Amino acid sequence: MLSVVPRAVVVRVPAKINLHLGVGDLRADGYHDLLTVFHAVSLTDVVRLAPAEELTVSVRGDGAAGVPADASNLAAQAAVVLARRAGIEPAVHIEIEKGIPVAGGMAGGSADAAAALLGLTRLWRLDVERSELMSIAAELGSDVPFSLQGGTAVGHGRGERLTPALSRGELHWVIAASREGLSTPAVYRELDRLHAERGSGPAELEPPDALLSALAAGDPERVAAAMRNDLQPAAISLRPALRRTLRAGIDAGALTGIVSGSGPTCVFICSDASHAIGVAAELSGAGVASAVRTASGPVAGARVDND
Repeated sequence: MLSVVPRAVVVRVPAKINLHLGVGDLRADGYHDLLTVFHAVSLTDVVRLAPAEELTVSVRGDGAAGVPADASNLAAQAAVVLARRAGIEPAVHIEIEKGIPVAGGMAGGSADAAAALLGLTRLWRLDVERSELMSIAAELGSDVPFSLQGGTAVGHGRGERLTPALSRGELHWVIAASREGLSTPAVYRELDRLHAERGSGPAELEPPDALLSALAAGDPERVAAAMRNDLQPAAISLRPALRRTLRAGIDAGALTGIVSGSGPTCVFICSDASHAIGVAAELSGAGVASAVRTASGPVAGARVDND
């Protein structure tokens, strides 16, 4: 039976929230040791991959102007790396529809790279083991493996070494996007500067046992009490207006709120879907975010949409 090569492959891939982000010492390779709990939520990018004469990228959706549409795009880099391993040319057009905030601390670029890896194995009919795909993902970026995997997971090292975590039920979120993004390297540099200014190093990386227990119990109030982000002070130092956003979310009735990853997107956990809708309505009226959306998690990682 002949194998039909698809004309295009469409992949949907989720945003991530760091429910816990512990940042340790700066390593010799320029990265920090991390201990994090990733949580994939129902805010997604859609990546369409189609055969082309050469590698090209187009981007549309909110914040598209801030996403590179050239070889520096992480999805394009994923195509080059995968094609090189397969011994073929990366002849593909990558069309990205943004639903994840750009430069918002929710791994939008990493999500697009994960989508490209998964979709191109299908488009190019490559026989790639899942473990090899995860290894390629880790080469591309610290968050790319989780974007492939999804769900809820503990990340070690740079965040690329993953252990699945039990998360019962569904958590409900309000997501407040900022009008301007933040550079992840700049936030880490600011964290190092703050430590130097205070004459103190990073806190010891301790297992987030209380958070993992709360997730296993499916208790949003306990999850809220255990959430932590060591990058939040640095993000607020660079963008002081985030204090107002976080306060507005709490005033709107959220259980708690944190900066997502390196920011500047802020995320607020709610007790259920109805509660999230009410908080989102209040937060929208506060004028502290460019867009306010609701989401839930955990959800699956990158998945082909046109099977």
